[in-house]
Amino acid sequence: MNPTRRRLLQALSLFPALPLVASWPGLAMAQEARLPRVPLTVHGEAGPRRLTVEVARRLAERAQGLMGRERLPQDAGMLFLYDRTQPSRNGFWMYRTLIPLDIAFIDEAGRIVDIRRMAPCTSASARDCPVTRPDAPYQAALEVNAGVFEAHGIAVGDCVSWPGDGGECVIDESRPRAQAAPGS
Repeated sequence: MNPTRRRLLQALSLFPALPLVASWPGLAMAQEARLPRVPLTVHGEAGPRRLTVEVARRLAERAQGLMGRERLPQDAGMLFLYDRTQPSRNGFWMYRTLIPLDIAFIDEAGRIVDIRRMAPCTSASARDCPVTRPDAPYQAALEVNAGVFEAHGIAVGDCVSWPGDGGECVIDESRPRAQAAPGS
C-alpha cells in the first residue's frame, strides 16, 4: 500500500464515527437492538465479574459505539473487537456520546493493558472532541459506565474472557497489577 493511502487510512481510523450517521433519529436504538450480546467475564484479584456486552466487530458498529444512548445498565457494556492489533495511537472519542464511560484496552492475550475514563464531548464539532488513547497496543476494548471498573476492583493486568475469544484466562499472581486513576 502506498504511504499516502496508508496515512489516510490511519487518520480515518482515529475518527471512527461520521456525524451524519449519528444524527439519524433512532439509530442508537436500532444499533442496540441488532448487535449480538454475549456474556463476558473479567478475572481479577477480587474474583470474577460478569457482564453482558454488545459486540461491535464491523467498522460501522465500532463507529456508532454507544453514541446517542441515554443510559447503560450497570452490568452491561460494549466490546469492540478488531481483526488485528491496534497501535496505541488509535483511540476512542466521545463525540455524541451522552454518558460518561470507562474504557479498558485489552491485548491479544486477553489482558487489560490500560484503563481510562472518558467524559461526554458536548461540542457540535467532532474535531473538537478529544481522543482517548491507551499506553499500549490493543486488540479489543471494553466500554462500561464510568466508575464500574473501580467499584469492582478491576485493574490493569486483569484478564477478560468472552465466548469465541480463543484464549483461557489465567490469573498471573506474579504480574503486578495497577489500578488506573479515574480520569487518567
